[in-house]
Amino acid sequence: MDAALAQAASAAAAGEIPVGAVVVGPTGEILAAARNARESDPDPMGHAEILAIRTASRVLGDRILEGCTLVVTLEPCAMCAGTILAARLSRVVFGAWDDKAGAAGSVYDLLRDGRLPHPVPEVVAGVSADACAELLREFFAARRRDAQS
Repeated sequence: MDAALAQAASAAAAGEIPVGAVVVGPTGEILAAARNARESDPDPMGHAEILAIRTASRVLGDRILEGCTLVVTLEPCAMCAGTILAARLSRVVFGAWDDKAGAAGSVYDLLRDGRLPHPVPEVVAGVSADACAELLREFFAARRRDAQS
């Protein structure tokens, strides 16, 4: 989670919503690290999870990431959950819950929906949740202050 938090801090410094993600291989090595890049690219799919999964797939030369773990600072949204399922990641670890758009147990639970035709990943929630949530709180508080100026 420390590597994902570093990516999130980098996103905040670049004016992006501070979300960071890493994909960890089956033996514990970091295959890919990414931060949100929706504004800087501009790309509506520039979520940290999508970018990290794309890179990990290229590194491994395979679209299937079985045995790999995605570590992300914020609960994945529906788009990212769909990508996680398509990539067949074995595990998802996230920090802060997203009570507005989360799709890993808060608003929706796409990752554990057994009706879908993909293997269901293990989901570990709330890892370093306070640190992850604090980055988001600080970012949006600064945005509100800037908007009022």
